[in-house]
Amino acid sequence: MKELDSEENSAASTALLLAWMWVAYFLNYCDRQAVFAMFKVLKTDLSMSETQLGLTGAFFLWVYGIGCPIAGFLADRYSKKVLVIGSLIVWSLVTIATGLSVSATMLLAMRAAMGVSEALFMPAAISMTTNFTAQKWRSRAVASLTTAQIAGVIVGASFGGWMAQQGQWRMAFILLGICGLAYALPFAWYLSRMPIGADREDTSRVLRTDANSFETKDRPNLLSIFQVPTFCILCVAFPLFVFGLWMIYSWLANYIEEKFELSTVQAAWISTVYLQLATVLGLFVGGYIADRFRKQFRSARMMVLFASVCCCAPLLVAIGRVENLETLKWILVAYGFFSGWMIGNIFPAAFEVVGSSRRGLAVGILNFFGAALSGFAPLMVGTWKKSYGLPGMLGVAGIAYALAAILLALAIFFTLPKDQDRNASTSADR
Repeated sequence: MKELDSEENSAASTALLLAWMWVAYFLNYCDRQAVFAMFKVLKTDLSMSETQLGLTGAFFLWVYGIGCPIAGFLADRYSKKVLVIGSLIVWSLVTIATGLSVSATMLLAMRAAMGVSEALFMPAAISMTTNFTAQKWRSRAVASLTTAQIAGVIVGASFGGWMAQQGQWRMAFILLGICGLAYALPFAWYLSRMPIGADREDTSRVLRTDANSFETKDRPNLLSIFQVPTFCILCVAFPLFVFGLWMIYSWLANYIEEKFELSTVQAAWISTVYLQLATVLGLFVGGYIADRFRKQFRSARMMVLFASVCCCAPLLVAIGRVENLETLKWILVAYGFFSGWMIGNIFPAAFEVVGSSRRGLAVGILNFFGAALSGFAPLMVGTWKKSYGLPGMLGVAGIAYALAAILLALAIFFTLPKDQDRNASTSADR
């Protein structure tokens, strides 16, 4: 029994879906990231403290994390198309409202609201894309979609920093929100023309299968997914990785601006372009390696995750210790490249041990744990900026990366083979 005839979907039809979804994902990250290049202006215009600036990231991530498992559950039960379009419209409206903020409290409230609206998008988008993509292209497809995240970080931060320097930070949010609303209509038209299977992948098959079959029992269940040891390990290793990543995403621009006495625009550019362009390369290289060696080694995707955190740990610490700006640029390039291996392969790795009808839930739960822990990253740096500062906190994150590497190694040798066999014997996915 084939999974939604995904093996029969052509490369062209898969690429077309990726192109449409890529733009929406790009706008998603532009809207959430622009604020982090505006800290200096927000501190003046809205009288925000360092702790409140840290909360702009923390509030978003915490609310986003709580919403993701719910969104993943909904994505597996109901229309992914409706969730994707609905999320795009709501977060665009929230982005416009962010530009109308008249106080720190209102801005933080809008950040929390953005967490709710954007939480609906990713589980539905990732699971829809994966369901539509053949197994042999899966890591590369997710990696290609994830490049939108990188582009969104670069454009969002650079545009936000430039507009803030021009005294137009409010207009930056308004324009970004208008772009999202304008894109929603043609995107909805395209999704309405897609086969129903890509939207609700398992519904028709569940109704057709025998009551005692796996597909009937594999309906989304929040508790049963935690009976997979390898998935539980990923739920710990992934947030440890994202914890350090969000320290950089939220505070690196401000850190560079103050340490090297650069303008807001220069700091936003350096903190995003070198890091994110290298991440794009890492996404494709990591995706290619995972897909290429998956044919010979069933643990290939998990091994790519392990290699990623091992390489990133010392680089993360070095970012906070280097005193030369040119050297910092190269370290950011190296960190971005190897972090791309984790970013592009975390969900395909999870799908190795999670059945096809629970993919939305798996994405949602992984995002929940990632956001729940990483939400403390921008807050902790803001709170302890004058004592430990970003360098000290990056040292803590480096230790977290080492712990993640140990957990992934344990999974590769002890839990992954059994979980893959169990999933293969009960699912039509492979």
